Amino acid sequence: MKTDTPPLATRVTKSLLGYGVLAGPFFVVVSLIQALTREGFDLTRHAWSTLANGGPGWIQVVNFVLTGLMTIAGAVGLHRAGAGVWAPRLLTVYGLGMVGAGIFRADPQPGFPAGTTDVVISWHGNLHFAVSGVGFLCFVAACFVLARRFVADDLRGWATFSRMTGVLFLAGFAAVASGGSWGIPVFVAVVLLAWTWLSSISSHYYGRTA
Repeated sequence: MKTDTPPLATRVTKSLLGYGVLAGPFFVVVSLIQALTREGFDLTRHAWSTLANGGPGWIQVVNFVLTGLMTIAGAVGLHRAGAGVWAPRLLTVYGLGMVGAGIFRADPQPGFPAGTTDVVISWHGNLHFAVSGVGFLCFVAACFVLARRFVADDLRGWATFSRMTGVLFLAGFAAVASGGSWGIPVFVAVVLLAWTWLSSISSHYYGRTA
């Protein structure tokens, strides 16, 4: 009897792209639940990375690692779906940066965990910032590389969305790296934009995969 089941290769590609769609919402929801329930955490003052500290900190560590792995899976799906070579590679490095950010815990900040007053810079805190920075820059580069591909495919709207995401994400990273009090809210906003972009392009390529 004839069936309409897609070939195995197509099903695998769609499954991988599905992880790209889900990575961002998963990370945001898990982070926000913790941010709203953990004592001392202030969304306007504390980076989500600091949730890896304290007794329940393992939750955020796992959140980083799983999100990074889902991002890598999504990047593989994008490559299989025809998104080129370099954008998926750059997104893979971004995913690895997420994994590294979970392994190398960010340092506590004043006020979180509750009772923290002094900031102590540790080796793992420095590595957290380093691997995150490399991942963020690769994410920005992926936005521009994929924008060029969208232009070649005459998908101007997607190209503009990609360029805008890259520019704003880079600006947000610079803002949080500056250490200003306004940097955290700005960075949270661009992180939400970045995950929206990844979910959107993964969904786009998912729909094109037959």
